[in-house]
Amino acid sequence: MYSYEDRIKAVKLFISYDLSIAATIHELGYPSRNALRQWHKEYIESGKLHKRCDKKPKHSIAQKEYAVNYYMEHGRNIARTIRIIGYPRHRETFGKWLDELAPNERKVYLKHSSMVNYTSEQQKAAVILSFAGNNSIVASADSLGVSRASLYKWKNKLLGEGCGGAVKRRKRPVLPDNKDILASEVEMLKEQIYQLQMEYDILEKAAEVLKKDQGINPIELANAEKTSVIDALRRTYSLKELLKKLGISKSSCFYQKKVQDMPDRYICTRIMVKEIFEANKSRYGYRRIHALIKNSGSTVSEKVIRRIMKEEELTVPLRKKRRYCSYRGEISPAVENIIARDFRADAPNKKWLTDLTEFHIPAGKIYLSSIVDCFDGMVVSWTIGTSPDAELVNTMLDYAICNLSEDERPILHSDREWHYRWSGWISRTENNGLIRSMSRKGCSPDNSACEGFFAA
Repeated sequence: MYSYEDRIKAVKLFISYDLSIAATIHELGYPSRNALRQWHKEYIESGKLHKRCDKKPKHSIAQKEYAVNYYMEHGRNIARTIRIIGYPRHRETFGKWLDELAPNERKVYLKHSSMVNYTSEQQKAAVILSFAGNNSIVASADSLGVSRASLYKWKNKLLGEGCGGAVKRRKRPVLPDNKDILASEVEMLKEQIYQLQMEYDILEKAAEVLKKDQGINPIELANAEKTSVIDALRRTYSLKELLKKLGISKSSCFYQKKVQDMPDRYICTRIMVKEIFEANKSRYGYRRIHALIKNSGSTVSEKVIRRIMKEEELTVPLRKKRRYCSYRGEISPAVENIIARDFRADAPNKKWLTDLTEFHIPAGKIYLSSIVDCFDGMVVSWTIGTSPDAELVNTMLDYAICNLSEDERPILHSDREWHYRWSGWISRTENNGLIRSMSRKGCSPDNSACEGFFAA
């Protein structure tokens, strides 16, 4: 199956090569002749190629993996897993997920034994040991930790149902051509081991040479990446086996090898990019580097500059902007919490609460500082600005003090932000006879009345 981009690329290349099928397939390594003719005919008739609309699966890969992991970590019980996570609806569907994501991991219940999972190879070895050896069926079952019914079930699965009765009546069953069967099975196992070893080496080389994850599917690699893996394993495996295992044709492999052996056409540009990047202390991105190279008289696209910087790992270090925090450390000693969450007052200007809050408007951020009277919840004074600095709160306090009479000395309660612990704020409260009170550190309920004013 080819993507829309691969098909349209093949058709355009086919047209540019004057409808030469051989040249197009030699260049790309795909598709077949009939497929290329079909794509070209469709493109000529409709001016475009159709896009496949694959049906979206009901459950995503992440949901399947979560379900399988929950099954593996919580007792391997399918019914309980479906009941807890709520999907899928059928046990058969969950069984398919297990076979796909965790093969040979489904729990099998064996009578008179614990829950054990035996692979097909272990079952085959158990059958050969039980029915072709000198031990009885009972002794073999006890030594393996399984029931006799399980051994007969495995035997019928491997040899067929027809020979069940004869084997049950004999302690030493004589299998037809037993040595030939065992020899063929040994050769088959050797071939399987060889194929598995080849797959493991391909994944290991893909991780080593291409820096790919070991769980990647080798078939999904690009032809150039497959060629690099084949070159790394040519001394261990034959070319024919590697081409078949990676799903690449011989012509495509040799074409990619030829392209890789060609000298880098951008060697001079690569040197210029590195020199410009280092000369400007790693501050220039690909756009500014492209502008400098273009001004010097060289012609190269931005995509090439970006690709070269990615290959050379030339990245501009970015500093994360630090968010605003009102806490600036212990500037001055904190005072006692006199209010103690008692926000009732029998007269005006007895208890004042103050705080600073932030608002978002289309023009940006603004900061509101206000003083609230506990007697009636009215605002005594307030200021607004674009920066939460000391001037904002000090100006608010000056406005509030102007409304006091000579004999009024209210308690001024605040939190522990640095605005209320600076020398300007402290001097204003002391000169006007105000009594300072502060909340505990990180305890917003101590100033909840003022917080509630902002929430309203």
